[in-house]
Amino acid sequence: MFRLQSSKVLAVDMTGDAVKAKNGSMVAYDGEMTFKKLSGGGEGIRGMVTRRLTGEQMTLMEVKGRGTCWFADRASEINLVSIQGDKLHVESSNLLATDGGLRTGTEFTGLRGASQGNGLFTTTVEGHGQAAIMSDGPAVVLRVSAQYPLTVDPGAYVAHQGNLRQSFQSGVTFRTLLGEGGGEAFQMRFEGDGLVYVQPSERNTIAGDV
Repeated sequence: MFRLQSSKVLAVDMTGDAVKAKNGSMVAYDGEMTFKKLSGGGEGIRGMVTRRLTGEQMTLMEVKGRGTCWFADRASEINLVSIQGDKLHVESSNLLATDGGLRTGTEFTGLRGASQGNGLFTTTVEGHGQAAIMSDGPAVVLRVSAQYPLTVDPGAYVAHQGNLRQSFQSGVTFRTLLGEGGGEAFQMRFEGDGLVYVQPSERNTIAGDV
């Protein structure tokens, strides 16, 4: 049902079924479609309303009908992810669309630091189907294994899936190692077996200059 019209446009072919997509991301459609804004409530949708990492809000819409609908957002690169009974963790601003049957929610991932005590949350997508995630520039998929844990700058993190344990290391980042950072900051560490999606660009995070 999901296919890339180009690296920056997602096409979804529907035959009466539905998809959930980032509000305002529809750029064109043919056939007969209905659009419904989703807010807090069932199936963990409330977990996707607020992007906790930056404080920005995100709302979803349900698109249902027969025909083809095209989605895009700020010319971001789009990556298709297959979910087969596992769970995808993704930054809410990087989630473009999911199959209507996939369950979405939120999961607490730890404390950013003792000085402020801010919690970090990630959007979760689980079930069987496809999701489309976005990245600023072509996403890079990195494998994590028991022998090779992975450390990621949070500004470059997009998503992860598989049997991974996520933790935070505060007080040092790649830039502070080079003497360019300032204030409290952290790194994200992944251990186990799975995949981590990173983008070749950094967003601003609540960790400060990371």
